[in-house]
Amino acid sequence: MTVLFVADIHLSNQRPDLIRAFVSFLEDTAKDCKALYLIGDIFEAWIGDDYLDPTLDPVTKALQDFSARGSLLYFQQGNRDFLVNTKFTDLIGAQLLPESLIVKLPSTNALVMHGDQLCTDDTDYQNFRTMVRSPQWQQEFLNKAIDERLQIAEFLRNTSKEQTSQKSTQITDVNTQAVVQAMQNAQVELLIHGHTHRPNCHELDLGSTKGVRMVLGDWDTSLWYIKCDTSGCKLIEQKLA
Repeated sequence: MTVLFVADIHLSNQRPDLIRAFVSFLEDTAKDCKALYLIGDIFEAWIGDDYLDPTLDPVTKALQDFSARGSLLYFQQGNRDFLVNTKFTDLIGAQLLPESLIVKLPSTNALVMHGDQLCTDDTDYQNFRTMVRSPQWQQEFLNKAIDERLQIAEFLRNTSKEQTSQKSTQITDVNTQAVVQAMQNAQVELLIHGHTHRPNCHELDLGSTKGVRMVLGDWDTSLWYIKCDTSGCKLIEQKLA
């Protein structure tokens, strides 16, 4: 009855070590789990389901094998891979999720989201997010040639990294009031998200009750995942081999 969550792996042809690590994770750590939730930024960039980087073929195959074994697989878009759609999720045997949802876990219910929508202090990013999530922007982008889309994606990544480096950690982190409001609206005491690359478990005052915000880390020198079973949920770090 184990349920696993991962986020912010940022798979790309520039990190073959992460590709190997994720394939190994699917084949070993996750092989007997009931469900695996991929909650955003699994890929460093995604320019549309009509283009699959051949470097990532081992990932696609490992995800297909994972779902074929009978485990449930879910994909939630992040700020890097928000253009993942049903063509790809159907290919790997996954269900495409909305940007936030309540998940029934073995021990409790949890609100699950990538987490970028909670960074409400970063108004520049929220404006950008609104733009690229609009159907009009996405359709115009997907109508461009693949080479042009790859160039635009590279430009947006570089711009994002530069802008983030110039912002305070407070601005680029989640807003506490936004977190509390989201949890109160969902009527849950557990929130699971990624995006900020700040793995931790935070206790929260939800007014009439206490809550916990569990934050997944990005995969770099370590891999991070959350494991949930009947005893509760645990944030786990493994050093990258």
